[in-house]
Amino acid sequence: MRPAPVSRRPPRLVVRTLLATFGAIVAVLSVTFLTLVVETRARVTRDVAAHLDASQHVFADIERRRQAEARLQAESLAESPMLKAALDTYQSESRRADAGPSQDLLATVQREVDRLAAHVIADAVVVVDEHNTILASAGTRREAWTSGTINAAWAGDEIIVRPGGNFRIVSVPLESAGESIGRLLVATALDDNFARDLAAVSRVQTAVVVAGRVVASTLDPVRRRAIDAVASQLPDRGEITVGGDAQAVQLLFTVGSARVFAVDSVGEAAAAASRSASAALFVIALGSLGLGAVVSLWLARNVARPIDDLAQRLKAMATAHDFSQRLPPAGTSQELTALTDTFNELMASLVAAEQATEAAYVAAIKGLAAALDARDPYTAGHSERVSALSVMVGRQMALDEADIGVLRLGALLHDIGKIGIRDKVLSKTGPLTSEEFEIIKTHPTVGAHILRQIPFLNAHVPIVELHHEQPDGRGYPHSLLGEATPLLARIVHVADAFDAMTSARAYRTAQGEAHALGEMRLHAGTQFDAEVVAAFVEAWQGEVSSDIAAIQSSVRAVRSPFQREASGAR
Repeated sequence: MRPAPVSRRPPRLVVRTLLATFGAIVAVLSVTFLTLVVETRARVTRDVAAHLDASQHVFADIERRRQAEARLQAESLAESPMLKAALDTYQSESRRADAGPSQDLLATVQREVDRLAAHVIADAVVVVDEHNTILASAGTRREAWTSGTINAAWAGDEIIVRPGGNFRIVSVPLESAGESIGRLLVATALDDNFARDLAAVSRVQTAVVVAGRVVASTLDPVRRRAIDAVASQLPDRGEITVGGDAQAVQLLFTVGSARVFAVDSVGEAAAAASRSASAALFVIALGSLGLGAVVSLWLARNVARPIDDLAQRLKAMATAHDFSQRLPPAGTSQELTALTDTFNELMASLVAAEQATEAAYVAAIKGLAAALDARDPYTAGHSERVSALSVMVGRQMALDEADIGVLRLGALLHDIGKIGIRDKVLSKTGPLTSEEFEIIKTHPTVGAHILRQIPFLNAHVPIVELHHEQPDGRGYPHSLLGEATPLLARIVHVADAFDAMTSARAYRTAQGEAHALGEMRLHAGTQFDAEVVAAFVEAWQGEVSSDIAAIQSSVRAVRSPFQREASGAR
């Protein structure tokens, strides 16, 4: 056979040389880039935290002034004489038992509230009576305050939840002649507009949390949903991870049950800071890769290519499984020439050793099977038939060739342990006693022990040791259940039983093949593996392979005299 031509594609060793050089450069650049990213991220994290701290201090001062102004404004509205007079009259009328308050008085209160609301910047101005029942409301969000009773302590700033939303309340009492006649509420809706106003002051994204839920924010929908999922666990200051991006959070202020947070993305800030540094690093990377390419090509041409040419020739020999050909001299260096000569000598020795090993292997297998057949003329050819039947089933079940090879030799050796059984027991013409049957049951273990002493037969040990196991656990020697027994051993068990039923023994005549198949179907799933039985029956009733037919024909001719002798004995 002529040596396979050398491939003209880039040899693998050349590619590895290029990859190694480029890999080293990329590794250095990667470490530099990662260091840059980590350092930038750490610096940005510190800057973001400092920015949030500054925002918190500034916002706290601004918020205190805003609240003081809002309270002064509310107290100024509460001094309206017309509102007090209308509300006092309404309250007096409502206490009369003979008649309720007139709608005209209520309309007067409403008109005064509408007038006051036009002079303040608030979402709603609300008047409640001494029982906290809403009497009148005005403003852009008055629909949330048209009726109902308010349950509040009026101890300071309040957060009140209404069907129309959450509101921050500034409340001042309404008094007439030293007596309380109700309260005036100035309500600010805690909605996205409120959050945008806060963000304009703090210059960061904001989120308003009430009762563990985000009720208003300037965040994008994805971040808002993620923050909302952990709103009840937000720290006063720290970091949380949202969709793989770190978010710095800082509590700005608390109003009643509402907590207002500033939120800033560390990842976005770090990315912006990294982009400028990455541009300079990109220029350095291009120069480094160009230099690496020049060095790599020189190494590949002068060092790697000759070695890779030799590797390609070796691969061609291995693919063809032909080691009888000698490698031609490399002709590039003394080292490669010495390597080629040494390989040629090694392959010559290996081929000779492999041939000798294969011959010894085959001879050992045949010798073991022949030794077993010589013990009992009634079972002559049994091992070969079981081997052929097992291969038939294995091919029906689409086993690969490696498993078929193990199955063929394992089935040939399945009864090798009977070599250790005394002739008096093994060749007994009558029924076995329980003690004798226990002796017979030792042959799988004995056979496995024999094969374990021969390394190249170790793959066949499970077949020899377990070919009498049954799916129902009543087999021997280990009483394995179901698929705990390897498939190859289950196949040999079925083939062994079929040949035993269809072969004559000194103590009985051979049974018909149809009867044997019926017995196997009857006991499928208990004594025999159901899947294996189905494959056996399908293969047998289809086209029986020529090697099985030949074995049956030859064995019938060999055992006929023994069958006649047995018949005469009976």
